[in-house]
Amino acid sequence: MAGFIYSALQPLLFTYFRSSCSWRVRIALALKGIQYDQCAINLIQDGGQQRTDEFKHVNPMQQVPALKIDGVTLSQSLAIIEYLEETHPSPPLLPKDPIKRAQCRMISDHIASGIQPVQNLAVLQRVGDAKLEWAQHFITKGFQALELLLQETAGQYCVGDQVTMADLCLVPQVANADRFKVDMTPYPTISRINHALLKLEAFHVSHPSRQPDTPPDLRA
Repeated sequence: MAGFIYSALQPLLFTYFRSSCSWRVRIALALKGIQYDQCAINLIQDGGQQRTDEFKHVNPMQQVPALKIDGVTLSQSLAIIEYLEETHPSPPLLPKDPIKRAQCRMISDHIASGIQPVQNLAVLQRVGDAKLEWAQHFITKGFQALELLLQETAGQYCVGDQVTMADLCLVPQVANADRFKVDMTPYPTISRINHALLKLEAFHVSHPSRQPDTPPDLRA
């Protein structure tokens, strides 16, 4: 495959340690106990390895994550997570109750479509010197709404007391908020859930500070 060497015996995740979208998928793989290989795609080095013709054969959008699994290559983190849910249903990441399932997808999309894309690397590179203020503005706007949503849906986690796909989106986005120095004081529900999730092993091992491509100065 376009120059990338991998074992067909287990899935291959194209990832970047700091990518919040990749982190979502790493959490899902860890929760479901799926062994996989990693191919690090450095989004900064040499202008971004995701922009190479080689990687364009993997994902035409030239974004991470992408997951080579079961003879296909999937992109878009939520689509990947839903595929893993359908092929490896235990433990479940989508509630059985149709209302809770819809709420899980609502919160996931709120983060994955409404917050993260407008503060990701590609956008911030276009913004230039105002990128800190830009990221703070859009994360704050998104968190104001998310806090209200979670006050209606949350138990121990985002939707009740079961870890769901929504939680896989929440933790990386809070990490982005911390990185961009967003004041989390107005968001006690978000902060409480994030704190609880970070105690779980799957969130621990998938953390950006513990990846093979994590720079030494950022390792846990």
